[in-house]
Amino acid sequence: MQEVKPYEQDEASKKEQVSKMFNNIAPYYDGLNRFLSLGIDKLWRKRMIAEMAQERPQHILDVATGTADVAIAMAKTLRPQRIVGLDVAVKMLDLGQKKIDQRQLSNTIQLMVGDAENLPFEDNFFDAVSVAFGVRNFENLDIGLAEMYRVTKQNGKVVVLEFSKPSVFPFKQLFQFYFKNILPFIGQFTSKDPKAYRYLYESVQAFPDGDAFLKRLTDAGFADTKQIPLTFGISSIYLGYKK
Repeated sequence: MQEVKPYEQDEASKKEQVSKMFNNIAPYYDGLNRFLSLGIDKLWRKRMIAEMAQERPQHILDVATGTADVAIAMAKTLRPQRIVGLDVAVKMLDLGQKKIDQRQLSNTIQLMVGDAENLPFEDNFFDAVSVAFGVRNFENLDIGLAEMYRVTKQNGKVVVLEFSKPSVFPFKQLFQFYFKNILPFIGQFTSKDPKAYRYLYESVQAFPDGDAFLKRLTDAGFADTKQIPLTFGISSIYLGYKK
């Protein structure tokens, strides 16, 4: 996987740059996502959570939790005992904590600053691990997946939601044009960080989606892996189990 960083001229590591980028755009993140995706991202997250419901997990880790949208939706839908949301961007977590407090979910959801490639948990700790639009931001994808495998309990499940590249005409061409031209243009004027949404396009292009990502999950140890394409392949849900 080619390493793509938000700020190519910056000598900081990808991890540090991703943290800086999301801290920069945190105040605009939720609203801009709804606008740029036409609200479809909410449906994707809902489908992702539905894929977790079958196992009724009680202890869940949400990696790259951001402003905690997935954690909050899981708390309402799955009603687990505990959800831990982990992210490298403090300002994103601050916004997430406000939403959690407003919804009186602090007894269920705990947010913490943390690194996906060095998870601060014991082996076999969680019933399920989720990541929504976060794995392409890992500095080392294979280490991050191995860590997710390590902290998942036996027979536990990993559910990953991530952008993928549609291959069918005309969605492939529309996707490429929108992500490369329209989205960065809008993001430049609304998020105050023109690099952030250009990085989104570049990171999606570099991400090993489809069968390539399923292989990375398998190499990390997960079994019964599966891809579920969404909205003509614009995004995908990836599933795997720790056997």
